[in-house]
Order: sequence, then C-alpha cells, then structure tokens
Amino acid sequence: MRLNLSSQIVLNKVPAEFYHPRTAVERSEITRMEKIPTDIFPSIDEGAQHIASQIAAEIVARQHEGRFCVLGLGTGSSLTPVYQELIKMHKEKQLSFHNVVVFNAYDYFPNTKSSKVKSIMQLKERFLNHVNIDANNIFSPDGTIPQEQVQEHCRLYEQRIKSFGGIDVMLLGIGRVGNIATNLPGSTMTSTSRIILIEPLTREEMTMSFSNQEQVPPCSITFGIQTILSARKIFLTAWGEEKAEIIQKAIEGKITDQLPASFLQTHNGAHVVIDLAAAGRLTRIVHPWLVASCKWTDKLVRSALVWLCQLTGKPILKLTNKDYNENGLSELLALYGSAYNANIKIFNDLQHTITGWPGGKPNADDTYRPERALPYPKRVVIFSPHPDDDVISMGGTLRRLVEQGHEVHVVFETSGNIAVGDEEVTRFMHFINGFNQLFADSADQVIKNKYQEIKQYLAQKKEGDIDTKDILTIKGLIRRGEARTASTYNNIPLDRVHFLDLPFYESGRIEKNPMGEEDVRIVQKILAQIKPHQIYVAGDLADPHGTHKKCTDAVLAAIDEEKQSGAKWLDECRIWMYRGAWAEWEIENIEMCVPMSPEELRHKRNAILKHQSQMESAPFLGNDERLFWQRAEDRNRATAKLYDDLGLACYEAMEAFKEYIPL
Repeated sequence: MRLNLSSQIVLNKVPAEFYHPRTAVERSEITRMEKIPTDIFPSIDEGAQHIASQIAAEIVARQHEGRFCVLGLGTGSSLTPVYQELIKMHKEKQLSFHNVVVFNAYDYFPNTKSSKVKSIMQLKERFLNHVNIDANNIFSPDGTIPQEQVQEHCRLYEQRIKSFGGIDVMLLGIGRVGNIATNLPGSTMTSTSRIILIEPLTREEMTMSFSNQEQVPPCSITFGIQTILSARKIFLTAWGEEKAEIIQKAIEGKITDQLPASFLQTHNGAHVVIDLAAAGRLTRIVHPWLVASCKWTDKLVRSALVWLCQLTGKPILKLTNKDYNENGLSELLALYGSAYNANIKIFNDLQHTITGWPGGKPNADDTYRPERALPYPKRVVIFSPHPDDDVISMGGTLRRLVEQGHEVHVVFETSGNIAVGDEEVTRFMHFINGFNQLFADSADQVIKNKYQEIKQYLAQKKEGDIDTKDILTIKGLIRRGEARTASTYNNIPLDRVHFLDLPFYESGRIEKNPMGEEDVRIVQKILAQIKPHQIYVAGDLADPHGTHKKCTDAVLAAIDEEKQSGAKWLDECRIWMYRGAWAEWEIENIEMCVPMSPEELRHKRNAILKHQSQMESAPFLGNDERLFWQRAEDRNRATAKLYDDLGLACYEAMEAFKEYIPL
C-alpha cells in the first residue's frame, strides 16, 4: 500500500533534468543562482537515504581510523526520516554506532527534571534509543539549571565539544523564520552556545511537542552559529512546500542575520538536501528559463508569461516582442513566431480554466471546459480533513454543485476534537445540565454525574494534561454539530454528510499518530460505496500541523487501492485538489477556477461562521490574526485580482483547483 503519494504530486510539473542533472556541466548551469550545494530528490525517502548514507560513511571512516565520530543533531520533524534510515541501517546492515558521540543542538529553558518534554528525550525516542550509542557519549544542554549558571554551562558545553576534536557532521532542519537550531533572526555569525528567547512563529512550530503554545518554554539553550559553522560537514534538510520559501531565501538570497540559515553559504562543507516540494521556489524549478534552455510545455509557457506580466505590470495581451527579449524569453518568440501568438494562446488557456459549472455544464460543448458535461447529475465526494475545511476551502464551489443538481456528499475525515477549547465544553455541559434540570427535574443521573465529573476535571486540569476520552468525545460532538449545521445551510441532506473519525488523528495531542492502512481502508470503503464521478481533496499540504497531508495521503492511497483492484467507477471519476486557509495554487497550476459573486461570497462566509468553536477562541489560529473566514475571503479575492490583472474577466472572488491524475 502506497501511503505517501502526495509527495509525488509535484513531479507532474518538474522536468527531471532540473532536479537530477545528468552531468557536472548541466548541474553548474542550472544551479547558478544557488549559493549552497543543493541536492533535490523526488521523494522524502530518497533524500533521507542520501543523507543517512553520507553520515554512515563518516561513521565507518572514523571507525577505520580508530576515532570517535562526533555528530551534532537537531530534533526537528524533518530529521525523523533520516533517523529512521540510520536505524534501518543499524538493524539491517549492522551499522555500528559504538564510536559515535552526540551533541544535542538545543533544549528548552527553563524546564524541570520531571518534564516529559525535553529535546534530548525526543532525540532519544526518535533515534538514540534504537542504536548502540554509549549513553556516556550523549550530551545535551541542561534546561533545568538555574539561570545564573547558564553562561558557564554553555562555556563548558563548547569546551566539551572541542575535547572530542570538534563536530564531524552537523545535521539540522530549518525553521519557518530561517532559524537553525534555535538561532533566530538577529543571531550573529560569531555567536556560540547561549540562552535565547524563542519568538512566536518558532513557538508555534514547537507546539507539536506540547499541548498548546502557552506550554512552550519561553527560551532555549542552543548551539550558536559559530558552533554550527565549526563542524566539518553540515547537512541542512527540509521537506514539503511549507518550507519552500524559506529554503529559497537561505540558498539564493543574501547572507543576513535576519535569516540565520543563510550563514551556511560561508561554509565549504555545507550541503542542502530537500525534496521537490521544498525546492518549489528555487529558480531552477519555478523559473527554469532564467538558468537554462527549456523544453517548453504549455504549463511552463503559462508560468513564464504570468511571471512576465507581473514583472512588467502589463496584462497578457499587451506584452510585446521587446518585453520577451529584454527578460530572457526570446526562445518563446522563436517558438511562437511573435509575442501576439504566445499571448493569445496563454490568454485562451487561462480563459478556459474559468467555469461557473464545476460539475460540468449539461447539454453544452465541453471541448474547452475543465469538467465534462456528462454524466449529469454527478455523484460528488468532497473530502474535508477537519470539519470546516470544506466550506473554508471550497464553500462557493460546494454550494454551486448543490444548486446545479449534483448529488454532493461531504466526508469529514477527522473529528477535529483537539481544536476545540475547554470553554466550549463547559458551555455545552452547562446547557445539557440546565436542560436536564428544567425538563427532566434532574432525573437523568448520567448527565448529572458526567457534568460533575467533567467540571471537576477541567477545574483541576494542568498544562500538558491530555483530555479524557469523554472530553475528547464531547469536543468531537461539538464539531460534528457545527459541520451538520453548515451542511444543512448549504442544502446538503444529512444522509450525505459522513464522519470517518480516522484513527491516526485520535492521539489526543497536536502530534498525530502515523497514518496507516486502517485509515486507508475506512476511506476506501466509503469511496466504493458512493462510486463518485468527482472527488475533491485537500491539496494544501503546507498545513502547519500535517493533518491535511495525512488525510490527502489516505484518500490517494484509497484511490490507488481501488485502481489496483480494477474498480470500474474510477474510469468515470475526476479528482480535483483544492487549497484552503494556508495557501493558493500558483496560477500556472490552476486547471479550474470557479468565480463567486458578492452574494455567493457572503454565503460562503456564513457557512464558515457556523463553525463557532473555530472563531476567536480556536486554539490553532497561529500567528495570522485573521479569522478563517477572513483568510478565505482574502485568498479568493486575491485569485480574482490576479486574473483581472492578467486582463481576464473581473470577479468578486474565485476558488481554484488542480486536477490530480492517479499515478
């Protein structure tokens, strides 16, 4: 069963020669904008294997020399695949770690000895406990020491690194603000190990290890930039499109203390290893015509012309031969004969992505429409990772599908229970207890007892405590009720509203369990039951907590299993990917765009507002102060403005989709 198919989505638009050059000459040509040697791999697994093999070679080489191999290690989630590969090498290929010394890159401060959340504990759980490293050779900053002793502690930590001959290999991830370890913007190139205040965005990233952001300690004790740069070799890794922008700045941008990872440009042994999604903003991937001669596909031409429009501030049909020549696109003039021919081709391509009939327009010529006219009406399945992603991401399209007579099913994949605040539970428990008192004279003992039990638990609840099963169930019920209300508002019958409660989500923590075959079988069952003609699935894999990616992988794996089993319904099914509150499709990737009038946008907002627990009191709004309905409206209006700026029709708002072709 293939459980990570979402990582292959990006392959549909990237020619292999731009991430896997055949010769050194090709490599030097396409990487001319990159200031750190960078290897791009089609998948996370291949990238992790590459790094692990390099580290293993260093360990073995030191063993032959009779020396320690000193590793500086981080604990970010991007490093977990590398650790898994090293564990696999240890168990299957007898790679020994007996000569390895480990220095942990950072730990939280202040902390307590009894705390279960320590960076070194995470490192042990993910890696150290599974290989034969001598416990005496594992060192970490101590977040439990008094503050007045931190400076001396850091000095001794640096001294201990030097006593082992320095760090041979440093393995790091990159944070969303460009931090390496917890060297945040403002860190200097000469900084050594020290205490540092954690800024808000990094605190949000760290919530994966805690129950909420408030529990993340305010500081950390971290390797300094100089400590990192003193290593003989440095591997920096990142996976997924959420890291694409910061990776591009670190590799192609200027060296600046506002982006600490950029200091790696000064290190001769620094090496970046990423997957295609994380490479998505590098020049050789997004603007390949600037570094090499291209094989011009329709999609690449569209990308180039949209870029040229934004560069010149002109709509498509006003671009001239001079604009092409002055901005490195003379190849297109040779290919099309003139700017006009290229302009009208791409203008028409973009025009054909716009449709007011997302399910296809019956009794109409569908030659240039994104969706087929037949069959009509269609059975449509909209997969929603959380109980509000359907309306946040494609609320306008959903409503239009219903109004145009299609059989629309909404499938909520997870309960969304951890995104409900305790005050919501209290409010609902007060209601049901009051209902019991008013209409049953407090006769229902189950309600009375449960009310007192939950009230007492919440009153005594401490930071870091995981909710009881009953409380998680109530939080799930709250979100179910909201999802049903929003679906009813959109005229979807409740027998077409489905709740899967996929098991991977039910960890009770922000960090979820791995998505597995059990989750896929649940999704596969409902697909086989409905046999849809259209599937809508989340394509915004930059969701900071990873739930969207796991949900999408479950759907894609289920489709893959159905395909392998020869399911006939797939022959008539098209799969569309939407994006939500976090990002939008780049215009060169948009294959269907559904416009909304001001009234339709208002309907979408009203549907989002039915999810009351996700308004101001939602725990995971992040650093973006806009509420989810505001994010969605801003994104939809921005898409409409982009089409308008390119010289196409001007709408109030638009929702964009990209087709997924099963591999």
